[in-house]
Amino acid sequence: MADRQQCEAALRGLAARLDQVAAREGRSPRAPDRTLMCRLPDLGASYTAELRDGCLRDIAEGAHPSQITFTLTSDDLMAITEGRLSVTSAWASGRLRVEASVRDLLRVRSLL
Repeated sequence: MADRQQCEAALRGLAARLDQVAAREGRSPRAPDRTLMCRLPDLGASYTAELRDGCLRDIAEGAHPSQITFTLTSDDLMAITEGRLSVTSAWASGRLRVEASVRDLLRVRSLL
């Protein structure tokens, strides 16, 4: 099981990759500004972040109301952010649960 520091570092690494994509493309990906939460039940932890202009900002530990919530284990978070597990496979197998409106899912799928 990954620990809190590893999970936070993984989320910050994901944020850095989104920043690189935005810089490389010279524009922001077509994604809505939303509040995200990542729940890690095996650690009893949650992280929130703001998705703005296709980039993750203000990553912080804590549970707050969000428009899009991802629930997965710490090990699955590490596997996804390291590229060992695809988001699609994790979701299809039930290892990743996503709570969001259909519209939000369709609009942020390009980031996943």
